Amino acid sequence: MAKSCEVCGKGPQFGNRVSHANNRTKRRFEPNLQNVRALVKGAAKRMRVCTRCLKSGKVLKAA
Repeated sequence: MAKSCEVCGKGPQFGNRVSHANNRTKRRFEPNLQNVRALVKGAAKRMRVCTRCLKSGKVLKAA
């Protein structure tokens, strides 16, 4: 399963883990995805949505 938001398409980003000695190793920044029952075209559907889309109101949660 892809770790990406089904609304905005946000996926993992990459960067470095930096130690106190300034050693750098690769790491991933994962989006904060939540499983949500959302209304899509009047019907409830299970989606993986990032919390940013939930907070901004791009997703209408099903009751």
